Amino acid sequence: MPDLMGNDEHLRAVLAAAGASGSWDWDIAADRLFVDARFAELYGLDTSELAAGFPTSVFFQAIHPEDRPRMRIAVAGLLAGAELFSKEFRVIDPSGTVVWMHGRGQSHLDAADVPVRFTGLLVDVTERKRTEERLRIAQSAGGVGTFEYSDGFATVSVSHEFCRLLGLHPTDRLPVRTINGVLADHGQQLIPEGHDAAAPVSLEGTFRIVRGDDGAVRWIARRGEVIRDSIGTGYRLLGVIYDVSDSKHLEGELRALNETLEQRVDAAIAERQHAEEALRQSQKMEAVGQLTGGIAHDFNNLLTIIIGSIETATRRLDPEVDPRLRRSLENATKGAERAAALTHRLLAFSRRQPLRPRTTDVPRLLAGMSDLLTRTITESIAVAIDTPEELWKVEVDPNQLENAILNLAVNARDAMPQGGELTIRAHQQVIGPQNAEGLAPGDYVAISVIDNGSGMSTDTLARVFDPFFTTKEVGKGTGLGLSMVYGFVRQSGGGVTIDSELDKGTTVTLLLARANDSEQIETAPKTEAAKHGTIHETVLVVEDDDDVRAHTVGLLRELGYRVIEAHDGASALRLLDKQEQPIMLLVTDIVMPEMSGSELAQVARARQPGLKVLFTSGYTRDAITDKDRLDEGVELLAKPFTFGAIAAKVREILDQ
Repeated sequence: MPDLMGNDEHLRAVLAAAGASGSWDWDIAADRLFVDARFAELYGLDTSELAAGFPTSVFFQAIHPEDRPRMRIAVAGLLAGAELFSKEFRVIDPSGTVVWMHGRGQSHLDAADVPVRFTGLLVDVTERKRTEERLRIAQSAGGVGTFEYSDGFATVSVSHEFCRLLGLHPTDRLPVRTINGVLADHGQQLIPEGHDAAAPVSLEGTFRIVRGDDGAVRWIARRGEVIRDSIGTGYRLLGVIYDVSDSKHLEGELRALNETLEQRVDAAIAERQHAEEALRQSQKMEAVGQLTGGIAHDFNNLLTIIIGSIETATRRLDPEVDPRLRRSLENATKGAERAAALTHRLLAFSRRQPLRPRTTDVPRLLAGMSDLLTRTITESIAVAIDTPEELWKVEVDPNQLENAILNLAVNARDAMPQGGELTIRAHQQVIGPQNAEGLAPGDYVAISVIDNGSGMSTDTLARVFDPFFTTKEVGKGTGLGLSMVYGFVRQSGGGVTIDSELDKGTTVTLLLARANDSEQIETAPKTEAAKHGTIHETVLVVEDDDDVRAHTVGLLRELGYRVIEAHDGASALRLLDKQEQPIMLLVTDIVMPEMSGSELAQVARARQPGLKVLFTSGYTRDAITDKDRLDEGVELLAKPFTFGAIAAKVREILDQ
């Protein structure tokens, strides 16, 4: 027989070849642990004491604190009668390195089935554990869960990522019924089972699941291989699953987009046609506006002479004159005034009228118009004004706004010959960057004039803002009402929308920009100034139209002023330099050849600081800056003007 030492050496050689990292033999009755040198080295034990053995407590001292409780439970199970031991746990070696060990052992029982010895081996599995950890991290980072299923078994080996994807508690094994139970579509199997071993089994597919934790519906893809045994009586399934919900949703959106492609193309074409039509309409309105503005300019010069001459003749008529002659002059005055009103509307449509924008309180303005609206609208029409208590102020010419609202109210009245309801409503509105009116984004106040009258057809609605277009009978409208409203609001930096349907009424909405809250609202009435002047007050009149200049000079001299005149800017500057008596007021036309009235005023003020200026024009575009508004400090008298208008205006300026 070989000696024991030889047997021990032979055993150690076999264990080393098998990858064992140590062995132990625990004498349970003596409570002594006998280990080999490799076990002692791993645990940091004194190898000179191997023969005497060690207390069993040393076995637990080197085990990682987190693993120590479950190892004590496992050992207690052996002492209670369990025969086999197989556990993986961490050991901290003398250098402080954490090493993973797989302990496998067996208890030995006496005749009374009481454990007396416990022998076993330690195998270093650190590298395998590290590989498994890297694989786990890779699966978690990539969102890939793994599974392995053997035909005929009720459980499946799974990774923690597999459990996470299904919303199940992390574990290493799951029942097949639990896995297939999360499928949203009954009859499908994520883990195929119960198949004929010889029949083909495919692991390619996608499944809808209802997660076990939060109940969310997700799409899971499954891929893998089927491994059959050599005799064809069984198989194993090895595969992976991963979440494909995002791609499924994108597929659904793409499918929906393809299904609605034709409708979206039609909508895009319609939108483009609408934009092109709006552009053509805008270009047409601009072209007509330029034409009407030029006509109004020349016409206003003629009306200035006509109205002025009629006024002069009327003032100088003998009280005993034939009444028929006086009536003729009165009729001529009325006709001229109607013509002046027409040119005013032309200028409003062409956005060439002079505006005096001020911070305006819309509710107060509408309240002030209440009596006027009531008198204008027939008793068969109920008038209501609906405005909130708190409303943004707007930057607008209040007189022109009143005219626009009154114009819309009259149109509404005419659309309800049998009576009805007229509502004027105001509210705040925020306009975004993309809007059909082409307005600058910001805060606006919307003023809507609403009636329940006859309404308009689609064809009429398309032409409603065209100048001279009207649905009224001959002699009952010029066709400039809505176009004037349109021009005034656009010149004020706002927009107009109209919504109408036959027999259901019309709503016209004016959108006006919000005013700066720091600006003050003008409420104090202006006092009437004395109209006549004195020979000591010198006025320089500059006008390139000889007839208009002669008329203006005559009016001012009749008012008592000392008047000198010039036909252009250069002549006016020479007169300005020659005068010994200072000129107190420059009255100049705006549109003149070579040097405009604005340029003349700038040079004249530089030469004579404090010189007051009054512009006159029937076409005030050159005096309007900053988005079609009058410059600060500019005084303007629009042509045609009456004797009373120029008298009051000149006196007002000189008395400032």
